[in-house]
Amino acid sequence: MTSIPSNPTRHTPQRTCVACRQVKDKREFIRLVNTPESDVEIDTGGRKAGRGAYLCQTLECWETGLKGNRLEHALRGRFTRDNREQLMKQARDLIKGAN
Repeated sequence: MTSIPSNPTRHTPQRTCVACRQVKDKREFIRLVNTPESDVEIDTGGRKAGRGAYLCQTLECWETGLKGNRLEHALRGRFTRDNREQLMKQARDLIKGAN
């Protein structure tokens, strides 16, 4: 008979940053989601419907993810220049508010 541990550890979901490829706890990332309406949004709650991708809470990762097509590939969508600028502005505000 096997014994059940008295204090089982909870599973912590792990995710990978699209830009730097680091694996961390899901809560350490900012999630972007490609919604069913084909809009790319920042998902601060982590529960919006749609295809998601994760970026670290650093401006370097955001610049790398938005500069190339890594984020587009992960979200299976296309960004216009305005989309990229809007997301970068929101990221700056979000990261500045977290620090």
